[in-house]
Amino acid sequence: MTSETVNDVPSDSAGFAPVASPSDISNAARNRLVIALLLVSTFVVFLNETIMSVAIQPLMTDLGVTASAAQWLTTAFLLTMAVVIPITGFLLQRINTRPIYMLAMSIFSAGTLICAVSPGLELLVFGRVIQDTGTAIMKPLLMTTVMTLVPPESRGKTMGNISIVMSVAPAIGPTIGGFILTHFEWRFMFILVLPIALAALALGAWRMKNVSTPRSTPLDFISVILSALAFGGIVYGLSGFGEAASAGAHGMSPWIPLGVGLVTMVLFVLRQLSLQKEDKALLDLRTFAIRNYTLSVTMMAIAMMALFGVIILLPLFLQNVLKLDPLQIGMMLLPGSLAMGLLGPVVGRLYDKWGTTRLLVPGSILVSAVLWGLTLVDQNTSVWVILAGHVTLCIGLAIMFTPLFTASLSSLPMQLYSHGSAILGSVQQVAGAAGVALFVALMTIQTAALTASGTEPVTALAAGIRTGFLCGAVISLFAVVAAFFVKKPPANPEMAGMGH
Repeated sequence: MTSETVNDVPSDSAGFAPVASPSDISNAARNRLVIALLLVSTFVVFLNETIMSVAIQPLMTDLGVTASAAQWLTTAFLLTMAVVIPITGFLLQRINTRPIYMLAMSIFSAGTLICAVSPGLELLVFGRVIQDTGTAIMKPLLMTTVMTLVPPESRGKTMGNISIVMSVAPAIGPTIGGFILTHFEWRFMFILVLPIALAALALGAWRMKNVSTPRSTPLDFISVILSALAFGGIVYGLSGFGEAASAGAHGMSPWIPLGVGLVTMVLFVLRQLSLQKEDKALLDLRTFAIRNYTLSVTMMAIAMMALFGVIILLPLFLQNVLKLDPLQIGMMLLPGSLAMGLLGPVVGRLYDKWGTTRLLVPGSILVSAVLWGLTLVDQNTSVWVILAGHVTLCIGLAIMFTPLFTASLSSLPMQLYSHGSAILGSVQQVAGAAGVALFVALMTIQTAALTASGTEPVTALAAGIRTGFLCGAVISLFAVVAAFFVKKPPANPEMAGMGH
C-alpha cells in the first residue's frame, strides 16, 4: 500500500488520542500477559458458541419445542453479534482495557448462569443473548489490543496465535458438546463452562492491566438505534431466507427485515459520514478510505461466505446423501478445522517474512479449487474425497485469514484500530449470514424443483447442494483476483496518515 492510500485518514489534530503511549508499548512483559489473558478468555467464549451446535435435537425433545423455535438459539447469536459489535468501537475508545475486559467476562458469565438454570426455551434464549453480548465485546477487544501492543514486524505471528483460538475452539466445540450430551443433560454444557468463565474473570481481576488511553467520546444514540436496525435487520432477513425456502411461505417474509435493514443501513452510513466530520461517529467510515483495508475486508467477507456456506451444506450432504451418522460427520470435519487453527502460527511467521501476496494468492486458489470440486459431488462420492477436500479447504482458509486480519488492521493508523476492528467483525457477521442464506436458498430451490419433476429425493438433494457450492465457487473467483492487490502495509501507517 502506498502512502497515498492513507493520506485521507484523520490525524491526531482531528481529536483522536492514540490508544496507548510509547511508554506503555515498551512494557513487553505486561503486554504479553494482557494478550495471553485475552486469548484464554476468547477461547472460552468461542468454545461456548459451537458446543450448542449438536444440542438442538436434545433441546427440542427435553423442552418440547419445534425445530423452528429451537433455531432461535442460533438466530439469537447472529443477531446479538450483529447488533453489539458495531458499538464496540465506541466502547473500546471510552473504556480502559481492564474494566472493559471485566465487563465482557462478567456479562458472559451471567449469561452462562442464566442458561444453566433455564427451565424453558424463553429464558435459555435470553441467557444466550446475554452470553453473546460478552462474546461480541471480546473479539474486537482482543484484536484492537494486539494491534496496539504488538509491533508491525511481529503482528503476523501474534495473529497466527489468535487464529488458533478462533479455529480450534469452534472445531472442538461440537465434539465436547457431543460428549457432554452422551453422558449428561444439556444444561451441563453451561454448568461446565461457568467455572471456566468465572476463573478467567477472577484471573483477569487479579492480573489484567490497563494498556489503553481512553478519551471522552460522545455516544450518538440515533446511530446506535440505526445500527441495531441495520445490522440486525440484514442478518435476520438473510438468516430467514433459507428457512423460508425450505418451509414455504409461512410467517413474516424475510424480505421485510432485510428491507428495513438495508434502508436503515443507508441512513446509518449517511449519519456516520456527517458525524465523523466532528469525530463523533459510532463507526468511523474513513477506514474505507484506505484501499488496502477495504480490499482485505472484501476478501474476508468472501472467505466468510464460503466458510459458513460449506459449514451448513457439507454436513447436510454427509448426513442425507452419504448417510453418515452425526459422530462420523463430526470426526470427518474435525481434522480440517484443527488444521486451520494449528497452521495459524506458521502462516503468521510466513506473513512477517513474506508479506501478503505469496500467501493470499495460493490460499485463495486452494479455496476456489475445492469449491469448484464440490460442485461435482453426488451419492457415489467417496467420504475420503470429501475429507481431503475439507482439509484442503481449511488449509486454504488458514493461509488467507491470518494475512487478511493482519493486513487489514495494520493498514490503519492507531487511532482507527477500534473502528477497524468493529467494522471487520460486523462485516464477518453479515457475510456469514449472507453465505448461509445464499447457499441454503439455492440448494432448497433446486432440490424442490427436481423433486417436483420426479427426480429421486436423494439425487435431487445432491443436485441442490451442488448448486449451493457452485454459487460459492463463482464468488471465490473474486477473492482470487483481489488477492493480487492486497499488500503488506508499511511499518507505521499512522505516520503516513499524519502526512509524515
